[in-house]
Amino acid sequence: MSFIFSVSHAAVAVLMVMATTAPWAAEPLTMTQAQQIAVDRSGQLLAQDALTRAAREQAIAAGQLPDPVLKFGIDNVPANGADRLSLTRDFMTMRRIGIMQEIPRAEKRQLRTEAFEREAQRVQAQRQSIKADVQRSTALAWIDRYYAQDRRELLLQQAEETRLQLEAADTAFRSSRGSQADVFAGRAAVFELQDRLSQVDQQLRGAQLMLVRWVGASAAERPASGAPPWQNMPLPGEVSNGYFKQLPDVVALGAEVDAAETQARLAQANKKPDFSVEASYAQRSAAFSNMLSIGVSIPWQWDQDNRQNRELGAKLAMAEEARARYADMLQKSQAEVSSLLDEWQTGKDRWIRFQEALIPVARQRTEATLTAYRTGKSDLAMVLMARRDEIDVRMQALSLERETARFWAQLHFLIPNPSFSVPAKDQP
Repeated sequence: MSFIFSVSHAAVAVLMVMATTAPWAAEPLTMTQAQQIAVDRSGQLLAQDALTRAAREQAIAAGQLPDPVLKFGIDNVPANGADRLSLTRDFMTMRRIGIMQEIPRAEKRQLRTEAFEREAQRVQAQRQSIKADVQRSTALAWIDRYYAQDRRELLLQQAEETRLQLEAADTAFRSSRGSQADVFAGRAAVFELQDRLSQVDQQLRGAQLMLVRWVGASAAERPASGAPPWQNMPLPGEVSNGYFKQLPDVVALGAEVDAAETQARLAQANKKPDFSVEASYAQRSAAFSNMLSIGVSIPWQWDQDNRQNRELGAKLAMAEEARARYADMLQKSQAEVSSLLDEWQTGKDRWIRFQEALIPVARQRTEATLTAYRTGKSDLAMVLMARRDEIDVRMQALSLERETARFWAQLHFLIPNPSFSVPAKDQP
């Protein structure tokens, strides 16, 4: 019999040790703080900043005239005869220096500048999308760890109650006032809680590792502080079509539409040829006068139907494709947001039902069973079964609350949170 008691007490001791295996740092970590840390350390945002700078630098360069071309040459060198390869004896031989400048039309230069500016806008919209994704993913990781901690605390509370009941059953059995079945029931309950606690600890470690991905190991060690405000409406009061057009992914596609339309206008402008001007000075031998030359070059677009018009048709088709993707993204965003909003509202309604009906009923059943046990009308196994059912209901409520909080986070952070302080790299 002493073996049964020693095993039971050993299992209880294991539960108490597991209760202290999560050494959290003293300073808490709120969800907003975690998101700010994740944004500050995001390499993706730094990459988007670099792309934005690159596009804006190219926009300035695209608006300038091409570099002038400096030209050197020797013209009319005799190829045969008595003066073969002589640079001085033939009056037509000239040493020439000149300069040529290509002059694209101002409209084309402006459109090329605009194309790169549109690219910078697209990159900035993608940056907002990445920033929203960082905030959203960090919030989800923080929420997962927060509720894993809650489930762990709930099991530890149940473990403490079971420990006290096991001690009472042990004492009653030693004094011949209780049964051996109660001791075995308490022992089985302890082992079951130990197994469930191991599962929750594994989930907690997984959530911890995911949080490390976003905030780093040091910040992830800090305990969660403050419950997520998942019961608040995650979207503006009236979700109009204008709201969906503000979503970063939609804005990015809108910038792609603008860029494609700019390229189409540039292709239209290319149907008007540019021109080049050049001037040169040619030196001949002392017996002959030097020469000055001036010229203009204009491309001859003799086959516009198969060259410029084809290019214009391609650019117009690409603009049409971009507009179609934009419209599809708008519809997709509306459907996804509506679905998430329905999931959030349904979860919220179910959670209220758990709080107002299911949990109180489970608690009342436990109390009634415990009263019956104390008056000798029931055994400890029934009490432990009622407590297990109650803990199952509470765990279901926590799981439902976690899922609903995740839906809330996915909706709330579709657009980056503007309340964060903006670090230096956040500037456009």
